[in-house]
Amino acid sequence: MTNTDHVALTLSSTSVTGLSGGAAGDESNISRRSLRRSWNQLPRCQRNLIIMALTAFIFTALLFLPGDQLINIKDVRLKPGAAPFHIRRENTLQNPHHHPNVEKGNELPGDISAAVASPMTDENRLIKAKPAEEKMDDSKFAENVDKLPETVLVGNENGIIDIVNNVDQPIEEPLDNNINDHSNLRAEVEEAIRNPFKVSHVSIESHLQSMSAQLAKPQHFHGATNERQSAVVAAFKHSWAGYKTYAWGHDNLKPVSQTSHEWFGLGLSIVDSLDTMYIMGLEDEFNEARDWVKDSLHFHTNRDVNLFEVTIRVLGGLLSAYHLSGDRMFLVKATELGNRLLPSFLSPSGIPYSDVNLGERSAHSPKWSPDSSTSEVTTIQLEFRDLSRSTNVSIYERVVNVVNEKVHALDKSHGLVPIFINANTGTFRNYATISLGARGDSYYEYLLKQWLQTGRKDNDNLILDYMQAIDGVFTQLMRRTPREHWVYIGELINGHDFKPKMDHLTCYLPGTLLLGHQNGMPESHLLLAKDLLDTCYQTYVRQPTQLAAEISYFALTDKEENDIYVKSNDAHNLLRPEFIESLYYFYALTGNRTYQDMGWVIFQAFEKHSKVAAGYTSLGNVKNTLNTRMRDLMESFWLSETLKYFYLLFSDNCKEIDLDKWVFNSEGHPLPVYQN
Repeated sequence: MTNTDHVALTLSSTSVTGLSGGAAGDESNISRRSLRRSWNQLPRCQRNLIIMALTAFIFTALLFLPGDQLINIKDVRLKPGAAPFHIRRENTLQNPHHHPNVEKGNELPGDISAAVASPMTDENRLIKAKPAEEKMDDSKFAENVDKLPETVLVGNENGIIDIVNNVDQPIEEPLDNNINDHSNLRAEVEEAIRNPFKVSHVSIESHLQSMSAQLAKPQHFHGATNERQSAVVAAFKHSWAGYKTYAWGHDNLKPVSQTSHEWFGLGLSIVDSLDTMYIMGLEDEFNEARDWVKDSLHFHTNRDVNLFEVTIRVLGGLLSAYHLSGDRMFLVKATELGNRLLPSFLSPSGIPYSDVNLGERSAHSPKWSPDSSTSEVTTIQLEFRDLSRSTNVSIYERVVNVVNEKVHALDKSHGLVPIFINANTGTFRNYATISLGARGDSYYEYLLKQWLQTGRKDNDNLILDYMQAIDGVFTQLMRRTPREHWVYIGELINGHDFKPKMDHLTCYLPGTLLLGHQNGMPESHLLLAKDLLDTCYQTYVRQPTQLAAEISYFALTDKEENDIYVKSNDAHNLLRPEFIESLYYFYALTGNRTYQDMGWVIFQAFEKHSKVAAGYTSLGNVKNTLNTRMRDLMESFWLSETLKYFYLLFSDNCKEIDLDKWVFNSEGHPLPVYQN
């Protein structure tokens, strides 16, 4: 064969006739045979070149097909759940409550990083030329609203919170039609930031008015029914009176000096305690707090706040108050706040910045580090998702689902995560500590609780990541002391070196493990929950004050004097709730009143050592009853979590809040569970 720049293909006249089509059937057959004979007579190299040319042409044509046509083709040919990347774990999830028919996923595939390549600093720097957005007319908006099931919240005759669907079908359509569409996510985020008082191009009030059939209905609680609950109510009223007298409208009370402490300028103690007052039946206190929120809670102050802290305390507090009281005002405030928090998500990676200025509507990494805490960026999902479900506006859920997907895709050590992550690169810090205490704790908590919030799907990455992480806890972090065999959870310094140190924060884990076991997790989770609960209790009762220190250490060898000990620099107590939270879960899920007695011991210790004339104070030293060194600060979580969990722990009705229908956020605010 000669070396030429083209391929010659010569067909006989009969073949040409066959290509153009004959009139009679015999002529057509003869033409096809002639064409096949001519093809067979070609040299093999020419036939290969022709085949390659045809293949290249078809491939090029496919490339120029519109993307939505390809997606439509895929959707037609694949049945739900048939995708090869679905990992199914039915045999490992022992969940008697799982309903396989509630299968439609609401994961948000895609990548926000391409859409958020440059962070925004203020509204004047927003991209001016953004894609044209389809404006939803009133009829189309009303149509979308009508598609949602009428889910309302009611209280039954026992004061127990119930969730009732006014339709028979489960919630299959999550929010509006673009829940899984990231193509214009940045434009929608920018629009929400630019107009924080609007959603869907109308005012927040008008939007909520149009969906009034889906808004929450008020709950009813019976108030304290026994001496212990009454004592907790008295402690709350004493704390509230001091705050109202000396720190009203400020974030926290300093009860010793009888002054105020400011952090974010958002009245944290008021917003954080709204649902506690409602649950306790403190109508007068709730109403005065409600009036302050309506008239005095503003988010336009030019001040940096922490995304995580404001989300769990303020956004979570407003949403919980809305769900319990049915007062639309709380949801209006929550929606505005949600819009003002959105600048945090305009990072190059989609992992949110830790600090956001609510007034300027800009965000950045913390001033002390280029990295965010892992727990902080993964402990905002419950609240943002609930904001979307409550308003039927998908943008809040979409941005946090992107964070979920980003973190899920990162490499982990036995399912365990470093405690720092970079918002610019979207990667974990190399050689960072691995801990279930500070900066790592609620990542694991929210894996389980998000799974519960969204209907307990057994092929969900949330629960698979949670199970893998707890496996990592067993193999990498769990130890027993040498003599008394107390179980504890240590840390991995630099990601590798074991340190026998456990924060009090880690004492949330027994309750979380029990909650998981109640929803199908293995028996080993229950055993660890019980062992760890006993250890956490020891960190209290072994101290002379019977109050736990912020950090406890554990013996590695039998040569050390004590199995559990506290260093002087770690001996403070901040009125933290984590162990009381776990006791509450154990009582609520088992009905065993032993856990009430354990909690009563600790409550009395707070009464004895932390109570002062104007409230309750954190302590500097739990190791000496004669020198507790009062630190002069009553943080809002004392009102939001510690006293709320005490109150529920001492209830005669262990299901005063039904944990099958409600999930507590990391600040103790109950939010409703959805079917998907």
